[in-house]
This record gives sequence, C-alpha cells and structure tokens, in this order.
Amino acid sequence: MIDGVLSKKLKVISDERGRLMEILRNDDEMFLKFGQVYMTTAYPGVVKGWHYHKKQSDNMAVVAGMMKIVLYDDREGSPTRGEVNEFFAGPHNPILVHIPPLVFHGFKCVSTEEAIVVNTPTDAYDYREPDEFRVHPHENTIPYDWERKDG
Repeated sequence: MIDGVLSKKLKVISDERGRLMEILRNDDEMFLKFGQVYMTTAYPGVVKGWHYHKKQSDNMAVVAGMMKIVLYDDREGSPTRGEVNEFFAGPHNPILVHIPPLVFHGFKCVSTEEAIVVNTPTDAYDYREPDEFRVHPHENTIPYDWERKDG
C-alpha cells in the first residue's frame, strides 16, 4: 500500500426499509478534518484523472455503480515512490479510500451504468486558488494503463 493511503471496509446496514452505510466518521483513523462533501460521477468507460493536491487529503467512497480508483505515488523521499494501488469500489465492494496529499489519483467507471463517488476532502474547494494539479489521463509518465485487463 502506498505510504499514507488507508482503506476501510464500509458496513452496510440493511432492513425492510432500505440501507444505511456510514462512510466517514470523526473517530476513524483516516479522519483529519472536514472541508466539504461532494459527489461526482463518471459514465461507463470514462476515465477521470490524473490529479493530485498539495494540501488536502481525499476520502472517496463509491455509492452507485463500480469504479476502479487508481493511485500513484511520485512523492520524492516516499518509501513507496513508484508504487501503484488499484481499488475496485462500489456496492459490490463498499470501501472508503483515503488519499494523502501529493499522491496522483483518478478513477474509471467499470460498471455498465453511471458510477457515483462521494468525496469528503479535508479542505473546501478554493475557487480562486484551486489545490488541484492535473496531468493528461493517458499521455504522461505514470506507469499505468487504464484499459481493462482480461484473462
């Protein structure tokens, strides 16, 4: 696992009325502080990435559809520099992925329907000076291929 990355299996509580799933609690190991909560989606086969943050950590959970969340550690001095982590997240594998600052990340919808990600970053989005730094999803030096791996 990339240094500083944490994951937590999410507990789904079901009854005859529906489901409840806690995503992030203030007593979780990965909880640092609250910035905001937002959702983002991707249509089937779409890749959203790569980007990283200099200050904020992300806490991502997929609540509909399935996503492949991929992380790449390019941090100088990191004991896991060069490492790639893949997480398959969604109702079939309900997990929370904690992504520390400076770790590249992105995701791809791998389900046949739109996938929905709920993110609880540690900082609110600053419209004047966004803490978001992007590279092209396919044309870059990150050693990762977004294509499906059959076999």
